[in-house]
Amino acid sequence: MKKVLIISYYWPPAGGPGVQRWLKFVKYLPDFAIQPIVFIPKNPNYPIIDHDLEKEVSSRAQIISFPINEPYKWAHFFSKKKTQTLSSGLISQPKKQNFIEKMMLWIRGNCFIPDARIGWVNPSVNYLEKYIADKNIDTIITTGPPHSVHLIGLNLKKKINLRWIADFRDPWTSIGYHKELKLTEKSAQKHKSLEQEVLQFADDIIVTSFSTKVEFAEITSQPIHVITNGYDVEYIEKQPMDEKFTLSHIGSLLSERNPRVLWKALKELIKENEDFRHDFQLKLIGKVSQEIYDVIHEFRLQDYTQFVGYVSHKEALIQQRKSQVLLLIEIDSFQTRAIIPGKLFEYMAAERPILAIGPEDADYAKIIKETNTGVCCLYENKDKIKETLLQMYHQYKANNLKVYAMGLQYYSRKKLTEKLANIITNKRT
Repeated sequence: MKKVLIISYYWPPAGGPGVQRWLKFVKYLPDFAIQPIVFIPKNPNYPIIDHDLEKEVSSRAQIISFPINEPYKWAHFFSKKKTQTLSSGLISQPKKQNFIEKMMLWIRGNCFIPDARIGWVNPSVNYLEKYIADKNIDTIITTGPPHSVHLIGLNLKKKINLRWIADFRDPWTSIGYHKELKLTEKSAQKHKSLEQEVLQFADDIIVTSFSTKVEFAEITSQPIHVITNGYDVEYIEKQPMDEKFTLSHIGSLLSERNPRVLWKALKELIKENEDFRHDFQLKLIGKVSQEIYDVIHEFRLQDYTQFVGYVSHKEALIQQRKSQVLLLIEIDSFQTRAIIPGKLFEYMAAERPILAIGPEDADYAKIIKETNTGVCCLYENKDKIKETLLQMYHQYKANNLKVYAMGLQYYSRKKLTEKLANIITNKRT
């Protein structure tokens, strides 16, 4: 059985979508004659904890860990709340940032390049150089963000004759929050230089979206493969549907992921349609930024909104299956068209209709259309959003709100792992 070393910062008990991808790859790789060895931090400062995910770690995987020293631990001295929200990715809009948040963002962006886990790089390289030689490993995989993990792969590649595969769960310098880090010109150039070096030294590059492949192809001539996120076949007992016409968003809602056009459409529907007003409920399940709370009150939707907060992955799957409509929101910008949220695939597997709002030509919209799992709207299209919600509501009243999906099997975790296994074993398909 071929051995492969996977280097990842996020691993159970970490919660959130960043964990799911490699937790599932590791689960299925042995089915394709590949033995996964996972290298993780021993004492990480995870912003979200989900102990239920520890039960999903494959018994066929070998896990090794090494200590990490993170600045977020001492940053609590300045502001525990701001440190927690920053490490979770919940960055306030610039005009609402106080001095402490501005200072912490500047330090994060300019003193820790590419990210706050940079201190893990050199000690890990020193440890793994001997481990790889002792265990006769010839292939490593790094997965980021945090992109400092890729620097572990880069340094090992320069020192040892091995094959290195770099997996980008998100883009690097083009991701939405990158511009919020208050980078100096010198720091911004350092990020770009490191990104370019990683892309040129890695033997194979894996990305999660079609647009990211196009973006990276302008920087490197190395092979680039698209392996999206996906859904696992998990047994969830049949759930009773919500009695209310629930519109549910599951996952973090960032400050910029805030479509005022949706809140306005909902306000108008509540005002114009008495039955809709009686039946409607908005469920926000996951971490929510202060700006979202504020806008819900601004549009007087608080009486129709249930703020559930963060739940375990299992509970998230249950909530998906109970909801009448699943809401997917992406930031309205050119850069975010490449983002395909991990929850999309679990939404599709839940077999509930999706209402997606995001930028034009978004990669996720292509998948939703191909699988016939929902409706995609742009931020400026309030009339289409209202029309879609009203149509779904009438189907709900007629007990006929259903999805007739196509081609979901191509996004199963096991099928996607087969693609990964072909890359690891250098089979071109």
